[in-house]
Amino acid sequence: MIRVRVPATSANLGPGFDSLGISLNIYNEYEFSLEKNKGLFFEGVEKEFQNENNIIFMAIKKIFDKYDFKFEGIRIKIIKQDIPISRGLGSSSSCIVAGLIGAFALMGKEINKNEILSLAVDIEGHPDNVCPAIFGGLVSTIMVDGKKPLYNCVEVKEGVKFIALIPRFKLSTEKARAILPKEVSFRDCVYNIGRAALLISCFSNGNYALLKEASKDRIHERFRSKLIDNFDEVYNKALELGAFSCFLSGAGPTLMAIVDSKDIDFVNNFMRFMKEQELNWDIKELKIDKHGAKILKGE
Repeated sequence: MIRVRVPATSANLGPGFDSLGISLNIYNEYEFSLEKNKGLFFEGVEKEFQNENNIIFMAIKKIFDKYDFKFEGIRIKIIKQDIPISRGLGSSSSCIVAGLIGAFALMGKEINKNEILSLAVDIEGHPDNVCPAIFGGLVSTIMVDGKKPLYNCVEVKEGVKFIALIPRFKLSTEKARAILPKEVSFRDCVYNIGRAALLISCFSNGNYALLKEASKDRIHERFRSKLIDNFDEVYNKALELGAFSCFLSGAGPTLMAIVDSKDIDFVNNFMRFMKEQELNWDIKELKIDKHGAKILKGE
């Protein structure tokens, strides 16, 4: 029996569309075992996803097929599901990464995270969520010739924490992708490139006062914000209460605020604001996960 833990992720980080992602300390845990009885067995999985199209099983089968590993049956169990589904926090990436790592472990094969990244991108289509889920921390990623993922981990200076502002409704990635324009202007590209570079430098040297401007985006956020009720109110209030920056997490609908790690008032003040405005949102105070996906031993 194999148990795998995978962290949540937040992608884009404002201007880093499809290229920046960070791993955060909310986790899903999965358990995998080979069965003597032929078939596919699920526990803790919604009925509609208990089939061969389940994304976790698809990831496992991708590995098994690659290495021609024969099996009779397999059991997939979700032990803990703390990453909210379809909220822009990498829930699908968590499933993919867990399935790939679980498959390697079930075969008794050494875990090769670079190989897992390539296979995860084949399934997910882009590396900005799966990469930090695998390696942990802040990761900058690109696709070489549209096929090969290339990444670099960025050391983040101490001094900040992440506050996830999570609406209680789902937003599918497909819908969030569909609303984006087919082309963007040269001016907007330059705007984002400069801010993405500045953003990475802020995390590298701890000059977090620049994050407010460095986190701004002109490629995706203004379009996707139209799908999120109360986006402007929540965004503006986060900055008013002292956040260094606020941006859409992944495809949304979660907004991510970055605040000073010593700020003890932000969460309570924001909860008071949500109550006054009767906003049906959740709030989670998070830290960076520096380890990424791992097999849990002795549990």
